[in-house]
Amino acid sequence: MNGYFITGTDTNVGKTYVTCALARRARGLGQRVFAFKPIETGCSPGHDGRLLGPDQELLVAAAGDWQQGELRGLYRFPLPAAPRVAAEAAGAVIDLEAVVKVAGRGAASARALVEGAGGWRVPITHTADMSTLARALALPVVVVARAGLGTINHSLLTIEAIERDGLQVAGLVLSQRAEDDPDFTTSNQREISRRWPGLIVVLSSDPVALDPLVRRST
Repeated sequence: MNGYFITGTDTNVGKTYVTCALARRARGLGQRVFAFKPIETGCSPGHDGRLLGPDQELLVAAAGDWQQGELRGLYRFPLPAAPRVAAEAAGAVIDLEAVVKVAGRGAASARALVEGAGGWRVPITHTADMSTLARALALPVVVVARAGLGTINHSLLTIEAIERDGLQVAGLVLSQRAEDDPDFTTSNQREISRRWPGLIVVLSSDPVALDPLVRRST
C-alpha cells in the first residue's frame, strides 16, 4: 500500500483539512487518490435517515468523488466520542481486519490517504487503538498539529510515540489558522526542529506547501 496514515496530536487540530489538501494537491499533480476515513464519530442522519460522516464526505470529494459504498467510510457513530466508546454506545464492535481489507481494496489503484480519528492512542476496541490500525496498514505517518500554543510538547510526544511503535514519521504538518500569529508558528517550527530532524511543513492556505509530502509518496 502506498500513501500515508494521517494522525493528529489531538482532536480538532485540522486532520481532515490537511488530508483534503493533500488529496487535492496530489490530484493536481496527476495522481489518483484514495482518501479514506474508515471510522467517524459524532455523525448525524442525512436526508435518507442514514448516518452521514461529514469528514468522510469531504475526503471523498477531495479525492474526486469516485469512491462508493464502503470505500466512502466503513463505520459511522452518532456519539461524539472515541471510536470504542461510540461503538459501544451504538451496540457495535469495530472490526480492524475489515478496515484493513477495505483500505487495501481502495488503495489497489490509487495512493492511499487514511485518516485516523483523534490522536495516536485513541481506543478503537478494548485491545486496539489508532496505533494498532496504523501498524496494520504499514503506512508512513503524517502528524497534524496546531500551529499555536502547546504544539511543541504535543507534537514531540506524538512523534516519539509513533517512532517508539516502530513506524516512520513522514512529516509534521502545522495547521495554521487565520487567527494564528505567523511569527509564533515559525518559532514553534524552529523549536520542534531543534528536537526532531524530520520534515516540518506549515500549511495555511497554499497547498503547494505540501509538495514535499505529495512528491515523496510517489
